[in-house]
Amino acid sequence: MAYSETRIVVGGLAHVPVLIFIANFIKSKFGIKTEETKDAVVIGEAVKIIELSDTEVKEGKAEALKEISNKLDSIEKKADEVYEKVKNKKDKKKKKK
Repeated sequence: MAYSETRIVVGGLAHVPVLIFIANFIKSKFGIKTEETKDAVVIGEAVKIIELSDTEVKEGKAEALKEISNKLDSIEKKADEVYEKVKNKKDKKKKKK
């Protein structure tokens, strides 16, 4: 006995609420019970505000920039030394061949 497409679709749609009910029932029986969350209120201490003049901040920035530039210079020197060593090793290998 053949059924029309509409009858099959309507039959499938009629079973959707039943499947949802079964899924929710299983979920409620075997699911993990969630505990109620309690809100914790944290009272913070007052923050002290320190006002600095512009000159102090600029001096601090200048010192930091000097330190960084010195570190960059030393890194560049080391990089040049490493480059020269690698270059010398390559030259020695070429001479040996």
